[in-house]
Amino acid sequence: MPTVSAHVAATLAAHVDHVFGVMGNGNAYFLDALERQTHARFTAVRHEAGGVVAADAFHRASGRVAAATATYGAGFTNTLTALAEAVQAQVPLVLVVGDEPTSGPRPWDVDQIAMASAVGARTYTAGRTDAAATTAIAVEHALTYRVPAVLAIPYDIAALDAGPVPPAPALRLPRPLAPRGPFAEQVVRDIAAALAAARRPLLLAGRGAWTAGAGESLGALADATGALTVTTALGRGVFPAAEFDLGVAGGFGAEGAMALVREADVAVVLGASLNQFTMRFGDLFAPGARVFQVDVAPAATHPNVGGYVRGDAAVVAAGITAALAGATPSGWRESVDLTAARQYEPGDAAAPDGRLDPRSAAKRLGELLPEDRVVVSDGGHFIGWANMYWPVAAPDRMIMVGTAFQAIGLGFPSVLGAALARPEATVVLTTGDGGGLMALADLESAVRVAGGRGLAVVWNDAAYGAEVNLYGLKGLAREPMLIPEVDFAGLAAAVGAHGVVARSLDDLDVLRTWAARPWRERPFLLVDLRISGSVVAPYQQEIIRVNG
Repeated sequence: MPTVSAHVAATLAAHVDHVFGVMGNGNAYFLDALERQTHARFTAVRHEAGGVVAADAFHRASGRVAAATATYGAGFTNTLTALAEAVQAQVPLVLVVGDEPTSGPRPWDVDQIAMASAVGARTYTAGRTDAAATTAIAVEHALTYRVPAVLAIPYDIAALDAGPVPPAPALRLPRPLAPRGPFAEQVVRDIAAALAAARRPLLLAGRGAWTAGAGESLGALADATGALTVTTALGRGVFPAAEFDLGVAGGFGAEGAMALVREADVAVVLGASLNQFTMRFGDLFAPGARVFQVDVAPAATHPNVGGYVRGDAAVVAAGITAALAGATPSGWRESVDLTAARQYEPGDAAAPDGRLDPRSAAKRLGELLPEDRVVVSDGGHFIGWANMYWPVAAPDRMIMVGTAFQAIGLGFPSVLGAALARPEATVVLTTGDGGGLMALADLESAVRVAGGRGLAVVWNDAAYGAEVNLYGLKGLAREPMLIPEVDFAGLAAAVGAHGVVARSLDDLDVLRTWAARPWRERPFLLVDLRISGSVVAPYQQEIIRVNG
């Protein structure tokens, strides 16, 4: 007869096609059932945090719910940083874990429900008579609230008979949220009136607009108003007319583009939370600009917002466009030189210390990388270079796992999720030497899963660059901020990749040769980029300014 674990595996597999994780005592029966009795694919990682990270990246690259698994105790606690990131980034995934027996905790058990709750994740515990139903509820919770759900299987019931597996129920998911009530409807009309009268209208969209499928609606609204467009880092590519788009708002934006944003007299923000980095710490918009926001949060998320509508970005954008019927587009976007405004500093061939200038390296890499790419990013000072110099086609092609929780060390396992979600694309990892060392356990996983469709760039400055730039400048001791220069190319070769040390721009031509080969005939490539720590990214300069 099917076990409790089989009920969980079968029901989960009705909604999930990929599971990532590490096997242990607490999830052994679940993984056995998943492998033998379902179509779902299990991909092993080498660290439990990597399982959650890979599932997170899989969702961001595909839009599909994914799952991770770990054992109880130490296996579960290893997932917590990645779980906190997924919570704060609003990623729907299910984490299946072993748990203490129903008879009570053993010496090595911890209060996993409390720990999950502390980072914002709810736990559902499977029972012998309701394991399938509980699994369906966990999946429904993750999708409804866009948050990870933990599904726990107590150790002493994991292998018990549970009877025939019932058919997986259809999930009850919410419909797109429309503005409700006369007040919200009036704000929609107010936004339309403001845009119709604007001389320099601007639309800013974030990842929330992408997840709402608002691209077509946003394009129609931009055309109706003649607005320039700009996005958050996680919303890049959501507007269909790239020729009128200013790129990324905030510290990742080109100075000329940000100057145009500051000229806007009316700005409508859709599906973006307006965090401190997007807002340039309050300096993104000019003081006289009228700023409206559309989001699913209960209220406006920034004090500069003068009018707020709670609703789905696609629904509200369509409503604003309908209210604009007969309005004349402003003509602003046709009157400015956007090509010049979007240009970034090219940098020098080498920095004064003789090491690579990260700006010129990033620019050359952007020219050499395969066009059909998905970029996955770890966290650290280097994060600006890819966002500035490596354009991507859509928001699901720039995946930044770690930024929501300000974590580093989640880069290498991100490659797995993106590679399995987008098998037609080349996955390009951008990571630092500090975060790269933290995630080293899953370098092997990235090489094994992505193979010739994978490429990693390690920005190796022999330091924790963000800390050097912020605290080193304040006079704090630099020694704890430094890292002995590590041979990442050698580490990559040890697990089957082709590692290259790049000390000059000419060394980057290896990418041209690599990209020209059929992906099945080439190895995973890791470029150990020896950059100078003396060149500070513009977004980091803003942080330094704000911190005095």
